Amino acid sequence: MKSAVVVFPGSNREHDAARALRLATGQEAAIVWHGDTSLPSGTDIVVLPGGFSYGDYLRCGAIAGRSPIMDAVKAHADRGGLVLGICNGFQILCEAGLLPGVLMRNKEKRFVCKVTNLKVERNDTPFTRAYDRGQVLAIPCAHGEGNYQADAETLARLEGEGLVAFRYCAPDGSIDAGWNHNGSLNAIAGIYSPKLNVLGMMPHPENHVDPAVGPTDGLALFKSLSMVLENA
Repeated sequence: MKSAVVVFPGSNREHDAARALRLATGQEAAIVWHGDTSLPSGTDIVVLPGGFSYGDYLRCGAIAGRSPIMDAVKAHADRGGLVLGICNGFQILCEAGLLPGVLMRNKEKRFVCKVTNLKVERNDTPFTRAYDRGQVLAIPCAHGEGNYQADAETLARLEGEGLVAFRYCAPDGSIDAGWNHNGSLNAIAGIYSPKLNVLGMMPHPENHVDPAVGPTDGLALFKSLSMVLENA
């Protein structure tokens, strides 16, 4: 599996993402600069990492979403290639039009840095093959603008077509407003594109991959990608 991690000015999780990919696949990820106009030949999965691209000026991800490399990322996605956007990467995917909706300020208007509970909505996607449907994951988050919002028509489509990837939940998997720390509509923590090849999520699976630093619930997401591509 050939993977590429895109770096923007202000990215700060690119090495975490590359390490998670290496642990899951045994291969090094290519690091791609935002000013490049093409991805490495044979790229299977593109990761847009977390951070504060361009200092979050204008809107989070707004400038990065218009970077030269994003044309290549869009073309990759259009061909069915896999794209994962984490935190700021999710914001960039929305700004670039690869995913619908927008990430707004958290409901309490404060930066939230904590371990969250995520419920896996489905396990038949390239990103979730190694999970069980309904499984509750412990995945950390670190964001000030993670409040997912969309118009009623978009929300109905996401729900109706099974495009919600993860929801914030209580430890027992129940959807409880008290555990929806940023106020996202329908407790949405991540969504897919219609072809299920693009995933944007706010929490950071790449930071829970090593037992030396805590739970490893995030590693299965990267292993899922490896499994899909090995069987392609």
